[in-house]
Amino acid sequence: MSDEIQMTISIPTDEDGYVLLKCEHCGTFFKGTPSDIQDDGVLHIFCPSCGLTSDNYFTDDVLELGMKMIKNCSIDMVYDSFKRLERQSKNSMIKFKAGKRPHHESEDPIRSGVEALDICTFPCCGRTAKIKPLLKMTGAYCPFCGVKNYEIK
Repeated sequence: MSDEIQMTISIPTDEDGYVLLKCEHCGTFFKGTPSDIQDDGVLHIFCPSCGLTSDNYFTDDVLELGMKMIKNCSIDMVYDSFKRLERQSKNSMIKFKAGKRPHHESEDPIRSGVEALDICTFPCCGRTAKIKPLLKMTGAYCPFCGVKNYEIK
């Protein structure tokens, strides 16, 4: 048995191809294209509102789904271990009964929410992102290079 378990969570894009992100510092939602987010030329992702970088920009839906997946996997691993123990104790003086397999929590797919965002082109690097309309008017930090832009198209 391997000590490593890999799970994949599919994060959907909206109709324009943008993925929803959330700043862990200020809670602002914004969107970027997967190609821009995963580009090797982009060293950090900056929040368009506060300008800070975060370790992750996962939304609460993604984190909740990940926790459910981990819980379901760990329940399965414990149950499988109990079933092995039950088989091993079959012919011994002490019997062990694993019981019924526990029910899994439902792992509902993630939906791309927060549609009240505008596509903006940042003049500093020419990349696009979806940000709040208010940030577009007052100025926003470029999510890809961190420059504060006041004239966003």
